[in-house]
Amino acid sequence: MENVRPFPHQADERAPEQSDAELYILGDCIHDARWIKVLRETLNRSDFFRPSHELIWDTLGALYDAGDPITPTSLRIELERRKELTRAGGLAFIARLADYVSGDPTYYAEQVRDAAELRAEAELGRRIVQRATAPDAEPGSAVTFIDAYLERQKERAAGRSGDPADALLAELLDASSLDNMPTLEPLVGDLFHLDTLARIIGPSGHMKSFVVIDIAAHVGTGIDWHGHRVQQGTVVYLVAEGARGIRKRVRAWEKHHGVKMDNVLFLPRPVQTRGPEWDTFIEAMRRLKPALIVIDTQARVSVGVEENSNTELGLVVERMDDLRRATEACVLVIHHTGHIGEHGRGASAAKGALQSEMHVSKKGENAGNMIVTMKVGKQKDDEEGADLQFGLKVITLDGEFKPDGRPVTSVVLESLDLRPRPVVEGTPEWMVTVLDKAAIPTEWGQPRVSKWLAANGFPTTKRMVEGALRLRKANASRGDNTGADSWATQTLTPEPGQPMSDCAGNDLPGNLPARLPKTPPRPTAGKSGESTQNPSSDLPQPAGEVAGNVQSEPSSPSPIPRDGEVGASTAPTTPLCIICDRPLNPDWAARGYDTHLACDPRTGSHPDAA
Repeated sequence: MENVRPFPHQADERAPEQSDAELYILGDCIHDARWIKVLRETLNRSDFFRPSHELIWDTLGALYDAGDPITPTSLRIELERRKELTRAGGLAFIARLADYVSGDPTYYAEQVRDAAELRAEAELGRRIVQRATAPDAEPGSAVTFIDAYLERQKERAAGRSGDPADALLAELLDASSLDNMPTLEPLVGDLFHLDTLARIIGPSGHMKSFVVIDIAAHVGTGIDWHGHRVQQGTVVYLVAEGARGIRKRVRAWEKHHGVKMDNVLFLPRPVQTRGPEWDTFIEAMRRLKPALIVIDTQARVSVGVEENSNTELGLVVERMDDLRRATEACVLVIHHTGHIGEHGRGASAAKGALQSEMHVSKKGENAGNMIVTMKVGKQKDDEEGADLQFGLKVITLDGEFKPDGRPVTSVVLESLDLRPRPVVEGTPEWMVTVLDKAAIPTEWGQPRVSKWLAANGFPTTKRMVEGALRLRKANASRGDNTGADSWATQTLTPEPGQPMSDCAGNDLPGNLPARLPKTPPRPTAGKSGESTQNPSSDLPQPAGEVAGNVQSEPSSPSPIPRDGEVGASTAPTTPLCIICDRPLNPDWAARGYDTHLACDPRTGSHPDAA
């Protein structure tokens, strides 16, 4: 093979692959000279397998140091000036070199350096064997080869000059060099990123594991997580506690979403961060290259560690960071909060190393009225977003029963932020759905719309019509289409074949009533003679009202009597579920919901979460 550094006894089987890696390094440096400074921190000239590539590397470095432009033409001229063009491969080879562009030559630089070190080790072994088998060999005479090899490795680790201070100075970056540093790569929206250490904290029993399983499932399947874009990748879930309950949570998620939870792997036992098996775990993950590694929980993988000691907890965090560096994955740790407050239990050393930290908590007693909230406790480099809120939906596992015959159930998360709010009849929003579905033109004014509503039996008032018209104009100014395809008729309609809940009766009501109200609406009156002057306002007058009088505004409601006073109301202040007649969570009711997610309208019940 021409122009290849000799390799005694056997040829390097990776020579073609090695040559391609070197070509990409040189090609990227020709296209962007800034890579030369970056790659010098990794490569020496002797790392190149082909002498011609070593020669081109030296020439590129000379042009860069002189501040000259680097192009295929300038490289050819400099090689001709040095009378080295033929040794470098010739004119055609230099022209073809510019076609090798990867965009990130640091990947290939690591390959070239690793191959060079393996060649050095093989050469060391050959020299030791050669020396030990020589006719005049003496015990210990090959030690000098080993000493020389270790000295060269030490110098290489210290830097090109062998001075540790110079090596450190070489790592300093000016402001323009910061553009070459890679940016954070999102994994789940702006919440979690690859190659970071993150944590989810919360009190015991507050649905942390359910939230994390939901995140893991969406990353594994590539489905967006409740409105947040997801980068699909393999997930490894280290189930250090609660391993026996993980199966039915997974099956419930699969049934609810209608897909298999692919690319999610579970390790159902704790691996201690301070034990020797953690190194084995790191190596296994390095080979697998997952996008997300979940550790559930921090306490179960750090048994025996004094978690209130910054020193001991700092060692645990460093071992988790070793896992992150080896895999470039997002390492997501689940941890408990203390008895008081919203901070992670134990010393504060862990939080400083985190890129992201989320706090999960719940309100409510059962799946019917429970709200799970996830809020951002820390985002090192991004804006802290708004809180996320979820309701729980009970899922019955097909064909599985408890010993007493009851079905086996679990729960899944449903976003309360993305789930469409029900439109309440008699509100301006409801009126917009009526007008949009009937394709009433947005140019119609209040009198004409009121006449149409009255003629079709819809209860209305002048104030409600005016509010509905304002909403329609606002929608039109935003570009929303009216008619059958408007937001009013689409947001509350599931995709074909995709029910909104596990129980058909639990789905949101339709936008419009199935039939007109049986009781005719109370008509509104106009001025005397308006029916002849303005036919579009020809509305019937209420019985007993004198022509020419304008209908008065409804009177203000009477003040609410205090407890103990005459007329005090005994009605409950907490809204009740329209299916099971049990209290709703006040926060949930404030969002406009009038049923529990888990309620079954066929039986009027809402099962508790398993």
